[in-house]
Amino acid sequence: MTKDFDLIVIGAGMAGVTAAHVCASAGWSVAIVDERPYGGTCALRGCDPKKMLRRGAEIVEAARLMRGKGIRDDGLSIDWADLVAFKQSFVEDMPGRIESGLKDKGIATWHGSARFTGGSTLAVNEDHLEAGRILIATGACPRPLGIPGEEYLTTSTQFMDLTALPSRILFVGGGYVSSEFAHIAARTGAMVHMIDRGERPLEAFDPDLVARLVERGREAGIEFEGTTELKAVKKDGGEYQVLVEQAGKSRHIETGLVVHGAGRIANLERLDLDVAGIDWSEKGVHVDARLRSRSNRSVYAAGDAADTEGAPLTPVGVLEGKRAAKNMLDEPGEAPDYRGVPSVVFTLPELASVGMSEEEAKKATSNLRVAFNDTGGWFSNRRIGESCGAAKVLIDEDGDRIVGAHLLGDSYSELINIFALAIRHRLGARDLKDMIAAYPTLGSDLGSLL
Repeated sequence: MTKDFDLIVIGAGMAGVTAAHVCASAGWSVAIVDERPYGGTCALRGCDPKKMLRRGAEIVEAARLMRGKGIRDDGLSIDWADLVAFKQSFVEDMPGRIESGLKDKGIATWHGSARFTGGSTLAVNEDHLEAGRILIATGACPRPLGIPGEEYLTTSTQFMDLTALPSRILFVGGGYVSSEFAHIAARTGAMVHMIDRGERPLEAFDPDLVARLVERGREAGIEFEGTTELKAVKKDGGEYQVLVEQAGKSRHIETGLVVHGAGRIANLERLDLDVAGIDWSEKGVHVDARLRSRSNRSVYAAGDAADTEGAPLTPVGVLEGKRAAKNMLDEPGEAPDYRGVPSVVFTLPELASVGMSEEEAKKATSNLRVAFNDTGGWFSNRRIGESCGAAKVLIDEDGDRIVGAHLLGDSYSELINIFALAIRHRLGARDLKDMIAAYPTLGSDLGSLL
């Protein structure tokens, strides 16, 4: 027997759960299915648990920075097993809470692998489901590297579940995953090595600030090598022999753990999308500006499973999930508004960005002012013993518009939100300067940054 719904959502992460709630609240009959516990990457395997692990690194680093300034950090260290257990205390409650919230709204829940059997029909375990609309929100998964010994690589999910860390760790890739976990691992006392095919890590961020972060990481015990390609991994007892190539020369790196941080692709392989006539690639389902499949008009996609201009970030997934739902309810709907979406890599210190890069802004504006400040000696950094801090704010002088902001510093992930608000709602630099901030706070630095 086939069960009929107005909407079936595949994927119970932030994008999918958001869409399910919006449509159910509008009176639609909604079903949601996921082969993994409800919550998706952000709540269970990404943003939230990662930041809980980071808390241990924050404390150790904060004490180290105040060494000789009134704090004795002798013997202070991270108990990794306890820290992972602390992280797990949050993660283990999330699937039940999320599923209960869905059921309270009358949303039918399934656990299992979904696959298309037709243009608007799915098979989930032994059940057959059909709907007028289907939303694909299955997220992303680690990119296959196609190298000998790939099975020896540890994913970011597995890394966060380890009960102990070895003394030497190699991170492959220079993006968010490698950078954030490298900074955490270094504060456990591990010798950390990062390699990337590009010349520098974090290519989406301002190069001047990235250079400062790389140097700061080196001080913390993180060795970064650019233009270095992973070729093979061999297991040798309890260690790994990693073959890398740099400038045409090969060599081996010996390490106790190899972590995959070399990119992710849309998690679509097992959905049998071709059966439903859905065009897709590793970037995601090919959708139009309103998040509707270009080749199957019954299907929408959102988040990391959709090929859109939106960055692979949780707030973008939520934005697209909400917009896809509203578009389904009131077709044809509108395109998502991606203005002012901030991005943060939670290294120590953290690196934050919103809006245009300096290069983009120079091409887009004829009267650009670049307000650059080394904030390492400012009170907000000096009081915590941190000397690494910088900010670059991009202002279109003709319209007094803030078009981009790039920040490196402790707690700058909070400060970037003010710039995101300014960009999204077209506040001018003078508007921000006119704000009266509590003092002394990080926000009170805002006027000086402009």
